[in-house]
Amino acid sequence: MVFSSLTFICVFLPVVFLLYLVIPVASVRNAILIVASLFFYAFGEPIYVLLMLVSTVMNYLLGRIIGGLGDRRRAKVALVLAVVANLGFLAVFKYATLFVSTVDSVFGLSLTIPVVALPIGISFYTFQAMSYVIDVYRGHTVASRSYPKVLLYISFFPQLIAGPIIKYHDIERELDKRTITVDGVALGFRRFTVGLAKKVLVANNMAIVVDSLYAAEPSEVNFAVAWLAALAYILQIYFDFSGYSDMAIGLARMFGFHYKENFDYPYISASIKEFWRRWHISLSTWFKEYLYIPLGGNRKGRLRSSFNKVTVFFFCGLWHGASWTFVVWGLFHGLFLLIEDHLPVKRLPRALGIVYALVVVTVGFVLFRADSLEQALYFISQMFTGFWFDPASTALFMQQCTPLFLFTFVVAVFACLPLRFALDTRITDVRVRRALSNGGFAVSVVLLVVCLLDLSVGGYNPFIYFRF
Repeated sequence: MVFSSLTFICVFLPVVFLLYLVIPVASVRNAILIVASLFFYAFGEPIYVLLMLVSTVMNYLLGRIIGGLGDRRRAKVALVLAVVANLGFLAVFKYATLFVSTVDSVFGLSLTIPVVALPIGISFYTFQAMSYVIDVYRGHTVASRSYPKVLLYISFFPQLIAGPIIKYHDIERELDKRTITVDGVALGFRRFTVGLAKKVLVANNMAIVVDSLYAAEPSEVNFAVAWLAALAYILQIYFDFSGYSDMAIGLARMFGFHYKENFDYPYISASIKEFWRRWHISLSTWFKEYLYIPLGGNRKGRLRSSFNKVTVFFFCGLWHGASWTFVVWGLFHGLFLLIEDHLPVKRLPRALGIVYALVVVTVGFVLFRADSLEQALYFISQMFTGFWFDPASTALFMQQCTPLFLFTFVVAVFACLPLRFALDTRITDVRVRRALSNGGFAVSVVLLVVCLLDLSVGGYNPFIYFRF
C-alpha cells in the first residue's frame, strides 16, 4: 500500500484515524497504530512482515540486554552482535545477488546467482532499529521495557517504508502520551496534501519524460535530450522523496507525533557539503553520528578525515541500492567533498556556488538513475559533448516537451526555492498572515481533490525510495 493510492487515502487512513479518535486510552491507541502499521506493511509484503517482526523482537531484546549490563565490555559484545545481526539481514536480503554476481563476473566461476526479493523499506527500518540499540549502548536512550513501544517506534506506518529515519529518544515521550489537537490535525492534513501533490502532480509527470528518455536509443541522445532527462530527474527524485517525507511528517502530526524535517531546499546549496545538510537530513545525520564520528571524524588529521568521508559515502551509495551505479554515485559525492576540503569553494560568490553544486548534483543523479554504468557514462558524455542535432533526437526532445510538462517543470523549479519563507519574513500584519494560512488550508483541499481525480485515472507509480 502506498500513500498516493485511493485505497490508502479513501479507506485505510480514514478508518484508522476515526478509530484512533474515538478511543482516548493511550495504550489502546498504540495498539490500534501497531495493528494498522502491520496491516499496512503486510498489504504489500505479506511474508516479509514476519522478517520485520523478527527484527523488532531481536533489537528489543538486545536493547534490554545492553541496557541491563553493568559491564561495559559485555555490553559492547552485545552491541556488536546487534550490529552484525542487523547488517546480516541487509546482506542476505539486499546484497546477496550483487555480491555473488560480482564475484562470478570477476573470477568467471559460473556461479548460480541467487534471486532474493527485496523487502520493502528494509534499509530504513534496519537503520532505525540500529540507532535504537546504539543509543542504548551510548546512554542516550534508556532501554524500553515495553516491546509494544519499540514495535510501534520501528513499524509506525508513516515512516516505515521510506523514512525519515527517526531516533527513539526524539519521540519516546510521545510513544507514552501525546495530544491530538484540531490545529495539529489541520497542519498535518495540509502537510500531507502538499506531499501528495508533489508526488502525483509533479514527480509522476517528470517520471513519464525521464522513463521515456532513458529508454531511448543511444543514437537519439544528444546534448539537449541528455540535459532534459537529467533536469527532469532531479525534479522527479526531489519531489518524489520530499513529497513522501512531507506525507510522513503530516500523517505523524495528525496522530500526535512530531518528526524532524528531512529536506531543507537542497537545490539552493552552494556546495556539496551544504547539499548534504539539506538533502535527506535523517540519513546524512545517521551516517555522521553512527559511522563518520565512530571512525574518528575529523579528529585524527586531514588524511584520516578524508578516508572517513570516502568510507561514509561508499556505504551511503551502497545503502541506496545493490548496484554499482549507486556505489559510484556515493563515491562521486565523496570525491567532491574532498575537493571542497582542499579548494576554496566557500569563497565563491553564492550564485556561482549554487551553479557549481547544482551541476555536480545533476551529473551525480544521472549515475543514480541510469540502468547501468555504461548508460550513465554515455548520458554524461552527451551532456557535455553531444552538440549534434538530427531529426530523430530533435523529434524525441520535442515529443517530451508537452505543454503539461513545461508548465509542471516551471512550477517545480519555483517550488524548489524557499519563496514561502521569504514571504513570511516580509508580511508582519497578523490579519494578513491569518488569511494566508486559511488560504493555505483551502488550497490543500483543492490539491487533494485534484490528486484524487488524477489517481482515479492514472496508473501505479511507486515512490523511488521504496526500492531502498
